[in-house]
Amino acid sequence: MTHARTPESESESVPSTPSLSSRPAWVEVDLGILAANFRLIRADLPAAVQLLYVVKDEAYGMGAVRAGQLALREGASHLAVYTLEEGAALRAAGIRAPILILGERVPEEIAGVLELELIPCVSSLEMARRFSEAGVSRRRPVAVHVKVNTGMNRFGLPWREVDTWTPAFLELGGIEIGGMLSHFAQSDEEDKTFARLQRQRFEDCLRVWKAAGGRVPLAHLCNSGGYLDLPEAHFDLVRVGLLAGGVYPSSVCRRIPGIQPALSVHARVIAIQQLEPGDTVGYGMRWRADRASRIAVLPVGYGDGFPRVRNQGSALIAGRRVPLVGGVAMDALTVDITDLPEVVVGAEAVLMGRQGDEEITAQELARLKQSVTYDVLVGWRRRLPRVYREAETGRV
Repeated sequence: MTHARTPESESESVPSTPSLSSRPAWVEVDLGILAANFRLIRADLPAAVQLLYVVKDEAYGMGAVRAGQLALREGASHLAVYTLEEGAALRAAGIRAPILILGERVPEEIAGVLELELIPCVSSLEMARRFSEAGVSRRRPVAVHVKVNTGMNRFGLPWREVDTWTPAFLELGGIEIGGMLSHFAQSDEEDKTFARLQRQRFEDCLRVWKAAGGRVPLAHLCNSGGYLDLPEAHFDLVRVGLLAGGVYPSSVCRRIPGIQPALSVHARVIAIQQLEPGDTVGYGMRWRADRASRIAVLPVGYGDGFPRVRNQGSALIAGRRVPLVGGVAMDALTVDITDLPEVVVGAEAVLMGRQGDEEITAQELARLKQSVTYDVLVGWRRRLPRVYREAETGRV
């Protein structure tokens, strides 16, 4: 299948490939792969379980608006963000679907939540009362989801005190309970003991709530790891973020055949240096040539989100791995192309993604960064333009 790449702004011209007149480094999002991933996830879920797509932090680097619009077309019922600004961007793009705003709000944000028609997660009786007052004042109830702390110990009403906060919630006017949720502290590891304990605590809270006369239209607990490995915890809705982009939360999670990474990072060779034996490369002179060498410069550095490493890691050029040499600088990194004499200035390199039969995964970069894949994906800075790859048979 052939593809055409389009820039993030659809009002701009549409080059067939990023040209050297623009920045010769970019993040590429394959919307065809992203759509296929959503179809596979939706098909894998029971029909009665709804799908919420978490698009916080620009949908893990892919662009919240484009990815969110696509998700809704492919069967997602809800989106989720973390900040008012993220919610505002979706609304400004014309997205009218239900948007959950995760985390906890402060009183100063209530007006913004109401104006944008976001659904807040309420983690305390104090904030529940404030949203209640706002609903009574405007004579229209505020839709909220009740957040329960079942062991993550970050946000949420304590599960141990469900008998106390349940009646207090249910006597409030001005709010409409649209759902109840909690969050796994450990769902993507082999040992699911604590995750199952959290599920039991959540079920206990649901039972107390319903026994007191409360309704829970949507109960939800699963993130990507929980969705994959804990089907008994699917309830009414699952929250998927990382997985939709084709990256698994850990190496031990269940695999869905066909899921592929939708985001890749590319650059073009902008300079080539000829070195003699003994010549060094980069700040601190951390790499020394032991033979006559050719060194290619790629215009991506730690200022763009690449791990700040020395003499570690690889890039893909001409379908082969080439080693990073010297230290990664803020704006550039260097690779040894001595064994690829055909490489010239302008050649395309892949820093994350596939080229030919080789692939550099987000997991590989996470090891370099001594972090997690989530950090790698959201770490690609906005100064790397997002280029959307679409099938020529139709816009995605």
